[in-house]
Amino acid sequence: MYLADYHMHSTCSPDGRLTMAEMAQAAIRQGLDEICFTDHVDTVHWHDYLPVWEFDWEKAQAQLQEARELYGHRIAIKLGAEVGEAAMSFERANYLLDHAPELDFTIGSVHMAGKAFDYMDLYFIPQGDRAYYHAVIDSYLDDVVAIAQWGRFHVLGHLTLPLRYINENYHEELTFREHMDRIADIFRIIIPKGIGIECNTNRGNEPLPGADILTLYREMGGEIITLGTDAHSADYVGCAIRERQELLRSCGFRYFTTFTKGQPEFRSL
Repeated sequence: MYLADYHMHSTCSPDGRLTMAEMAQAAIRQGLDEICFTDHVDTVHWHDYLPVWEFDWEKAQAQLQEARELYGHRIAIKLGAEVGEAAMSFERANYLLDHAPELDFTIGSVHMAGKAFDYMDLYFIPQGDRAYYHAVIDSYLDDVVAIAQWGRFHVLGHLTLPLRYINENYHEELTFREHMDRIADIFRIIIPKGIGIECNTNRGNEPLPGADILTLYREMGGEIITLGTDAHSADYVGCAIRERQELLRSCGFRYFTTFTKGQPEFRSL
């Protein structure tokens, strides 16, 4: 069983707690074969939403070099990026990627509730009724559709992210069942482009997305799928990767995906 965590954050992210070398050491302890650092490369600063035009790639490359020098003989270490909120400025998103070093892998992510909710961070969704939650999801999906059409990334990250905050914070059991037509439309956009999706292990909680959407993606011809924990600390590196490989098998997948210099590599499940 080949084990890879393709969604990890270091101190090159505003919310990362450990260096790449420290995270790589944690990955080795968990028996992983490969990791990819996907630090936040966002078009806006968090909370104040001021424009971002630069990312500290020198810091990221220095940390990557240190990690590879210390642990590269024991684990494959790739450099990626999680490009967030591209829909808020594709001009800035393109600039950030144009000025990046050669990346192995890129996640396209949305972390906000969209224009209808003044781009509220999903983390701060207030408690409400189901109609409110579904309205938030619809607005969030507007931005997911927009970045899918843009398409400058390899996989869509944590596609059902609103459920993390709604269900876990407010003990709801909400699903995307009412939004499956929109999810299918997104898959019709990305699959012909060779863009995949991520199965985010969500710290061992409900995977993002779950079996229903994973199965739909596979039935619609989707093949590119990565596994990532979204770890920001050593505690969650590699968390539930083995279990989510089993989930992918149950949803009809025979392979998951890693990347080298932007090219997908299919690993047997």
